[in-house]
Amino acid sequence: MSAQHTRRTFLGAAGAVPVALAQGPKTTGASQSKTVKIIGVSCSPRKDRTTAAALRVCLEAAKAAGPEIEIELIDLGGMKINGDLAAGIPLATGERDDFPQFEAKLRAPNVGGIIIGTPVYFSNMSSLCKAFLDRWMAFRETFALRNKVGGAVAVGAARNGGQELTLQAIHAAMLCQDMIIVSEGKPSSRLGGILVSTKDDVSKDEVGLATARSLGGRVAELALLLRRA
Repeated sequence: MSAQHTRRTFLGAAGAVPVALAQGPKTTGASQSKTVKIIGVSCSPRKDRTTAAALRVCLEAAKAAGPEIEIELIDLGGMKINGDLAAGIPLATGERDDFPQFEAKLRAPNVGGIIIGTPVYFSNMSSLCKAFLDRWMAFRETFALRNKVGGAVAVGAARNGGQELTLQAIHAAMLCQDMIIVSEGKPSSRLGGILVSTKDDVSKDEVGLATARSLGGRVAELALLLRRA
């Protein structure tokens, strides 16, 4: 048995959907879902805090793009995501891993866009975010995320706190999945949502909130165009 085959077999056991299931049943245009879902994933270890708040603003703007849009926020705060599984290292006895419960949601055919949000630590994403993106190895068997629209939101402690570097790192992971990456769109076209948390609060950062709204609208706009095409 080859090393590659062993790794793929392991990934399947760890929660990856087998190739036949990942492709799903063939459907006609009439039977396909008419909705387009945009999923936001908060990768802060702190549940329901500033990163989640920024993503809610982003998703509400996405929802306003059209009646076909559905939104969902996945908050990874408190979840256990073991990035080592992507390298073929098994879980320790009794260890919990929560990635499989999100995998099917992300690969679903009606998901047109995925927006990853993370706090900024030392000019980069959280360790939880990195582990989550590493586990996307499960999608590479069939490139299940191909042509889904990708966007990113970063929340830092200062305006120039490493948000852009963090967004670029997330974009790089998405490009490896053959996703279509967007910025927040015109007129400024920043790399994504760039927010500042002051005293654990983003609600007063009007400049940053505007970038989150623009990003959400842009992700939904392109997802709708792709679906209609």
